[in-house]
Amino acid sequence: MTVLDEIIAGVREDLEARRAEISLEELAKKVASVSPTRDALAALRGAGVATVEIIAEVKRASPSKGALAEIPEPARLAHEYEAGGAAAISVLTESRRFQGRLADLDAVRAEVSIPLLRKDFVIDPYMIWEARAHGADLVLLIAAILDDEQLREYLELTHRLGMNAIVEAHTEEEVDRAVATGAKIIGINTRNLKTLETDPAHFATLADRIPEGRLIVAESGVTGPEVVADYAAAGADVVLVGEALVRTEDPREAVSEFRNHGRRARAARLESIEEERA
Repeated sequence: MTVLDEIIAGVREDLEARRAEISLEELAKKVASVSPTRDALAALRGAGVATVEIIAEVKRASPSKGALAEIPEPARLAHEYEAGGAAAISVLTESRRFQGRLADLDAVRAEVSIPLLRKDFVIDPYMIWEARAHGADLVLLIAAILDDEQLREYLELTHRLGMNAIVEAHTEEEVDRAVATGAKIIGINTRNLKTLETDPAHFATLADRIPEGRLIVAESGVTGPEVVADYAAAGADVVLVGEALVRTEDPREAVSEFRNHGRRARAARLESIEEERA
């Protein structure tokens, strides 16, 4: 059994416990009363082709590193992210390996005005309804744990609820599957979820498989602004950053620094492309 298999087993068990407490019908009623979704696609596109946006993550722990930060007040951390210029906030809600909770999503939603990503291992439509009921504007759909029919079904439900989805891939085959769904936002995770090994250079080997017009999100492996710059130079439109932000003493300044490094690298990439075309 892989690490991913173990995580999914726990997610499934916790999901059934929540479903026993709150029915889908009750969730649907709650969805009808929550505030409208934010336009996450527009937020992640930023001000134009020269921008690289940051999704800043509220993340207490990970399977590979264990405890990262206590984060007693996720809303305060999210506020600092927003003040630093983050385009969206990612909130981990998986409890066993990441020490997340849906209550964190509620707290962050009450504090910030930018879009929220519910970061979890979505294995059932119930979790998409759940995300919207707690104020999420984005969900993560992981190709490694969903077949083609599920990807399309879950993506359609996400759109029906007014949300967007990041369809995440790690291999060439998964990238091609993500593209085939018509997903507007495709994430390349440089961490192999089955082994937890991370290789930031893996991003560049896959980014060119994604057609123009789709937003490309680089995920995992960010240890500092230079990695954000590398991702931007290789074609990332957006970079998701977790550990490097929750460990820093000044998350507001860190987000700003990451954005600036990404933009400079993106500008250099665009200049190089123009020179090649001339």
